[in-house]
Amino acid sequence: MWTYHPELLATSVPRYTSYPTAAEFGNDVGPADMEEALGGMVPGTVVSLYLHIPYCRDICWYCGCNTGAANRAARLATYVERLEREIALVGQRVTGVRVGRIAFGGGSPSAIPPAAFLRLVESVRTAFDCTDAILSVEVDPRGFDRDWAGAIGRAGVSRVSLGVQTLDPQVQAAIGRVQPSEDIRRTTALLRDAGVGSINFDLMYGLPQQSEQSLRASIVESIAMAPERLAVFGYAHVPHLVPRQRRIVADGLAGTAERFAQAALAHRMLVDAGYDPVGFDHFARPGDALAQVAASGGLRRNFQGFTEDPAEILIGLGASAISDFPDRILQTEKNTGRYGMRIDAGTLATCRGLRRSPEDRLRGRAIETILTRGTADLTSLDGAADIRMRLTPFERYGLIAWEGSVLRLSEDALPYARVIASRLDAYRQTASARFSHAV
Repeated sequence: MWTYHPELLATSVPRYTSYPTAAEFGNDVGPADMEEALGGMVPGTVVSLYLHIPYCRDICWYCGCNTGAANRAARLATYVERLEREIALVGQRVTGVRVGRIAFGGGSPSAIPPAAFLRLVESVRTAFDCTDAILSVEVDPRGFDRDWAGAIGRAGVSRVSLGVQTLDPQVQAAIGRVQPSEDIRRTTALLRDAGVGSINFDLMYGLPQQSEQSLRASIVESIAMAPERLAVFGYAHVPHLVPRQRRIVADGLAGTAERFAQAALAHRMLVDAGYDPVGFDHFARPGDALAQVAASGGLRRNFQGFTEDPAEILIGLGASAISDFPDRILQTEKNTGRYGMRIDAGTLATCRGLRRSPEDRLRGRAIETILTRGTADLTSLDGAADIRMRLTPFERYGLIAWEGSVLRLSEDALPYARVIASRLDAYRQTASARFSHAV
């Protein structure tokens, strides 16, 4: 189905959930930038909220998220209290803005007690206009129980994403995430009983000890549980950036050719099972909102990955959370202690980020449309001729074509989409060890 061109996949590239990427974040922004952004929103604007819970019951070795062990109840309670204060602080600074979506991520939101989750939901609904807002939560199946399912039902959560990764016991042991298949089935059933209408499974390929056979088995078993969505990510092994990955035996990792074959296998199996491909690594049932928006040309890409969320503004709450505004990207203090001190002092905790230039915004939109629609108009970009030259190898293989200044990707170009997008990245014209495999 896909043709393997190893020379086109030799360079690691970002996932492009933002442009510029987090690699370009600096320390020359702060709370004043967040104050200005919040105060400058036009009344009537629909925004999205993201709440970060930086804790997990168990720390997986592969994970690059900002998270710590949820091993002390007092620490969790203090964090929730501070997050409630931040919700109030931000809510006081916005006027006439409506929230369309609320997403809880981490870490694992299910690492905190169900009652604490309900308190946070109520705090958000008190501080913001959240009428009819869609509520989604990431869930760790390990330890998920009826109490948590009940809280999800009472809160009105309609979408849940499960961290599955793999159902192969040998691969689970190699990545430090042991969760029997029964945990996934039980959690899925509890969520269905709680009224959740859209369930996503996160799966991974390129994991240590993972073969095509084991990936196939995980996909077959996942399909049998009938999630509405699946995301199949390539594992990024960067132990120099994520120290916990040093526990993974690198000798068991797949090479680029094997990763390419595994990605192709996942794509073929899920399409054959009736899922619509969404972007290059998401899949959804035809009746699901994500598949519908992809079919209509309205798919977006942000820090949540591929999404049907149309909001131009995402406000991040919690330690390390990122806020995305058209003209700037702002990140909250990562360290939970320093984050808490700032919130306790009654100030916002913004400490990193960047301001987007007009050219950044043009390139960012072009990169997004390449990844979401397979096309981009480069007419207004500075250096369009140079970009076109850098894309010559892809044109030679028939992966792209030009209609004037409009770039169009062929169907075979899907696994090369991020590499093609990287040719528009003004910050990324040399190789970097910060990023993941191109596929």
